[in-house]
Amino acid sequence: MGILDLVGGTPILELRNIAASVPGVRILAKAEFCNPSGSVKDRAARAMLLDGSRRGALTRDRGIIDATSGNTGIAYAMLGAALGYSVTLYMPANTGRLRKGIIRRYGASIVETDPLEGSDGAYLAARAAVEEHPQLWFYPDQYNNPANPLAHYEGTGPEIWRQSGGRVSHFVAAMGTSGTFVGVSRRLKEYDPRVRCLAVQPDSPFHGIEGTKHLASTLCPGIFEKSLADDFIPVSTEQAYAMTRRLAAEEGVLVGVSSGCNVQAALILAGTLPPGSTVVTVLCDSGNRYIFDSFWEERP
Repeated sequence: MGILDLVGGTPILELRNIAASVPGVRILAKAEFCNPSGSVKDRAARAMLLDGSRRGALTRDRGIIDATSGNTGIAYAMLGAALGYSVTLYMPANTGRLRKGIIRRYGASIVETDPLEGSDGAYLAARAAVEEHPQLWFYPDQYNNPANPLAHYEGTGPEIWRQSGGRVSHFVAAMGTSGTFVGVSRRLKEYDPRVRCLAVQPDSPFHGIEGTKHLASTLCPGIFEKSLADDFIPVSTEQAYAMTRRLAAEEGVLVGVSSGCNVQAALILAGTLPPGSTVVTVLCDSGNRYIFDSFWEERP
């Protein structure tokens, strides 16, 4: 067994304490921090690299290059080390030190981009590097690669269906590349067209919810399928921070802010649903890589 074999098959948790305020409604959360690099992005990174290898686009004379805000980059770095490929990642300069440190420990290189341009700036810079020297690179392009949502259509979605006993009535997920939302939603709606899928995003273009996009003010991922979203749930940075702290203190689950965003949205939704409903969401990554971030200290 190799490290690639450990990707997927994550457990699902019932958040009983968080859901205590919505009696009769279950909130389940997919524990994606149990993937080997610690995030849901292992699934998409693995799928994109294996797809590139099968197509002959990823070869030994090419390095892997992409833009990332952290988690996909960590997954690329881990898998590149395991498979024997060099990895170069374009990241906003204000990405947390821990995330950049993890990437470098795997032996990958980082090119820092203007923090004011965010993930869009990193994306444009990576694309420009590929266009300048296309022969040097395998460029998965996580925002536009159909293998990204396919990983969740074939993996995460069926796992959620089985683990919920086919009782999932609502699926809720925040969007960065949108791969998790698109792949899982498409699969769940095939199992049961009555399943409602709600896309979550920050309530403002200026936010602190790492790994998520405010779609109206950023480049829209090419893989996003708006028709799969039955509705949108906005979540503020403060709500996401508060729920991330609650998950640690009340459920014993140490996760990152995008996970707090997802659970906050799930709780908002659960408050509008009849008893017997089951809301499923995603705990995107481990809180260990954010442990020194200031949001852990509650503000008065």
